[in-house]
Amino acid sequence: MKENQPAKKKKKPVDPSRSLIVIGGGAAGLMAAVQAAKTGVFVTLLEHNEKTGRKIAVTGNGRCNLTNLDQYEGAYRGTHPEFVRETFEQFSVKDTLDFFEEIGILTTERKGWLYPRSGQAKCVPELLEMKARSLKVKIKTLEHVKKIFFSDNLWNVQTETWTYQGGAVILAGGSKASAVAGADGSCYALASELGHQIIKPLPALTGLKCQNSSLSLWAGVRTEAAVQLFIDGNLSGKETGEVQLTEYGISGIPVFQLSRYVARALAEKKQVQLSVNFLPEYTEEILKQLMKKRKELCPYKTEEELFAGLLPDRLVRLLIKQKDPLKAAVDFMLTVKGSLGFEQAQVCSGGVATDEINPSTLESRLHRGLYFAGELLDIDGACGGYNLQWAWSSGAVAGIHGAKELI
Repeated sequence: MKENQPAKKKKKPVDPSRSLIVIGGGAAGLMAAVQAAKTGVFVTLLEHNEKTGRKIAVTGNGRCNLTNLDQYEGAYRGTHPEFVRETFEQFSVKDTLDFFEEIGILTTERKGWLYPRSGQAKCVPELLEMKARSLKVKIKTLEHVKKIFFSDNLWNVQTETWTYQGGAVILAGGSKASAVAGADGSCYALASELGHQIIKPLPALTGLKCQNSSLSLWAGVRTEAAVQLFIDGNLSGKETGEVQLTEYGISGIPVFQLSRYVARALAEKKQVQLSVNFLPEYTEEILKQLMKKRKELCPYKTEEELFAGLLPDRLVRLLIKQKDPLKAAVDFMLTVKGSLGFEQAQVCSGGVATDEINPSTLESRLHRGLYFAGELLDIDGACGGYNLQWAWSSGAVAGIHGAKELI
């Protein structure tokens, strides 16, 4: 050592009993890591992709619908949808927006839907990770967790290369929905091995495959419509908005909102049908009167031409092939045979059963020091930023209470 050169301070070894391990570097995991680290505990975040927040970076067509100001009844679904209440009481939409402003994300609103002012989804994981690193969170990527077990008063998280130890663990690994690499639902198996019940995960917020050999005629059409869902003949939901008509069936936000109920009904071998009203402002009787008047004004028009200016021509080509085109225009029946797969779904319904989780802390009722957050739980939101809000709020609550366990 050179004379007068101060000796380097040795790093104080981290006490594993005061360490928290977060599994999953998505929205819930990053939020959990930041909120836990704010309390002063040492946090290690394990992510099996090469980057954190990959799913956030592509959400909302690259714009990221962060949350929604309209937190309406029914926006969150699951076996026990009321489970979310205590979480939102502790970390609300306002708390979320205050936090994002703190780390540098300002928002812009479109009919209650909130997006980053920059218009770029990628800024969200970037600024979350920046905040985490400023709080000394140890972020380890390309770490695939193989096993979690409790031994000698510590949680052990075994990966392909190392075994991490901590006094508490937060499972926030998300679901198998998304085409993003790494969205494999591997945390379901980890939770199951620890004794937790898994409600079968199924695709949600996705398009629906329907039985009809002529759907290629309407492929590519976007139009306003009211969509009613019938399960075993019973009206089970209704949504209105722009639908997308495809060769396989039907898509668009109204269909997305109903798709989680469709997938679960089909899994139970129930009959599922949709009634699509392409002219929701008209009843069948009023439409008949309208078309009669149009015929009187333009007697030279064919039946197909009478629809011109009222509905898209590709849709009309299919409607006039029906036995009663006017009825089909306001009550087009589709039998649903399935939903698109997990890769085409925005989220999953199902997951870790919430009756085995303390709703106040998100701690397991089976194991002290084990917490859950985000989409891994049997909670899914409607389209419009609700799934991310659940990730932010549940991640924050799990992080705060997980850290309290160690202080």
